[in-house]
Amino acid sequence: MLPRTPWTKRVVRALSVLALTAAATLAPTAAAQADTAPSRGWNDFSCKPSAAHPRPVVLVHGTLGNSIDNWLGLAPYLVERGYCVFSLDYGQLPNVPFFHGLGPIDKSAEQLSAYVDRVLAATGAPEADLVGHSQGGMMPRYYLKFLGGAAKVNALVGIAPDNHGTTLSGLTKLLPYFPGAKDLLTSATPGLTDQMAGSPFMTKLNEGGDTVPGVRYTVIATKYDEVVTPYQSGWLTGPNVTNVLLQDRCALDLSEHVAIGTVDRIVFHEVDNALDPAHATATTCASVFD
Repeated sequence: MLPRTPWTKRVVRALSVLALTAAATLAPTAAAQADTAPSRGWNDFSCKPSAAHPRPVVLVHGTLGNSIDNWLGLAPYLVERGYCVFSLDYGQLPNVPFFHGLGPIDKSAEQLSAYVDRVLAATGAPEADLVGHSQGGMMPRYYLKFLGGAAKVNALVGIAPDNHGTTLSGLTKLLPYFPGAKDLLTSATPGLTDQMAGSPFMTKLNEGGDTVPGVRYTVIATKYDEVVTPYQSGWLTGPNVTNVLLQDRCALDLSEHVAIGTVDRIVFHEVDNALDPAHATATTCASVFD
């Protein structure tokens, strides 16, 4: 973990404020939504993958997200297109409900490993595909690299992932706009400090190469990302890697870090393409109507 300098504390708290504020405004709470998801075919453990979409899709939320609120847009979108879709909570801290992804990232990867095993056992599929937002697009790489996940995963799609950490440039300037919010969470959140550029976790994750054999990687980033800074930190290098800048698909798309992973249907179309490249169609500004 990084030293708790005043600068580090300010940065960590700034990330907490931004993500917490976004999560709180996205949708009703997870408690209110949890019972509705299975009825729509999402988190339905009786779902059996079809010949068209033979692998279940596991959605991995971002920092301060949860298994429901983060995916109220993308999960139904994929279900409507015939995928078996699942999502998990990870990185929970004691006495912090709804806002997850705050625990040590290596332990969060262990939770993902157990959840993928559960999904594969239920569906009978030999492999899954993973789609994650922010930390959820980066954390699975630890599972793939160190916990045997490469044998169980076909593809990883990261939406605004912080694959090489983040500088959080200028983010502390947001704090004055949210009175009292900085006291909601403390800096004792390893899931945040692990994501700092140059942290011991990031060093371990990326030494020896970004990717592992046998897995396809897609990164979707936005140049307006104010959390993963610079946004190029999300890019991966290696075989079977596709890096996509959202504005290269639609220059008019102004989505920032939260919107790109939660409400942007142009991104949803690109995710569908990454999951089913054999039937991919061009992603353009018009994909918002797809």
